[in-house]
Amino acid sequence: MEKRDFTITSETGIHARPATILVQAASKYNADVTLSYEGKSVNLKSIMGVMSLGVGQNAQVTITANGDDEKDALDDIAATMKKEGLTD
Repeated sequence: MEKRDFTITSETGIHARPATILVQAASKYNADVTLSYEGKSVNLKSIMGVMSLGVGQNAQVTITANGDDEKDALDDIAATMKKEGLTD
């Protein structure tokens, strides 16, 4: 299992467009990928799950991947978050 913590720096947090892009990035991998925020965890491959967390600016989130390609999944998701301006 691979796990990484992130601070969301985007003023708008994880709203619909970046959430969709994160779901698409996670969905490319076989690993189970979860997004955790304030004690709740959701499947990062579920747009409704991600949106239900209401992740805002300065939020501390943890992304966990578990499976054959977990490291590749986390590397790609971390790069996607940086590219989309969600983290520094």
